Amino acid sequence: MSSHHIIREKQEPALYIHHLGAFNEEYLGQLLEWSPTLIVSAAVYEKVISLGLKVDVVVNSNDQDFQENTKVIHAKSEELDAVLDYLIAEKYPAVNIIDSKSNLRELGSYIEAINIVVFTETEKSYAIKSGFSVWKPKGSIFNIDVVSYFETSNLKQTENNNFEVINDGFVEFTFNVPYLFIGEAL
Repeated sequence: MSSHHIIREKQEPALYIHHLGAFNEEYLGQLLEWSPTLIVSAAVYEKVISLGLKVDVVVNSNDQDFQENTKVIHAKSEELDAVLDYLIAEKYPAVNIIDSKSNLRELGSYIEAINIVVFTETEKSYAIKSGFSVWKPKGSIFNIDVVSYFETSNLKQTENNNFEVINDGFVEFTFNVPYLFIGEAL
């Protein structure tokens, strides 16, 4: 018996690779599992191609040669802004971004329009709304930039901005600001 999955276009988050660095190839494979639209910075195009991947869109090319049917976005400002503007205009609901740093706070103006998850070599970061809950095993670590008061269940603060899950189970967040930015260790 076989199973068939119908993948609707734009059902999966797009993937934008801004900086690949030493990003874990297993995590990369997981992000590519359902064949998302793959967007890359021109700076990492050759590296991504060398991994045998098909690139759909390149940002800020210097008119170099690309794979057949590859679109090009010419960014007038920041590449990341150009990519997010493109994805929102194309009605993508979500994007995963691989970068050298998690700069979610800088992307705050986009969070209402598109769901953004930023992956670095060590962390997965995203914005949550009050009432968000997620199941996590005991010992999981969240990095929470504490800029406003929030309440949570099943977490204890350890050091810096780190919070550790006390017991296997759900962690729930409530707060009075539009979003809370959290990170999870990969």
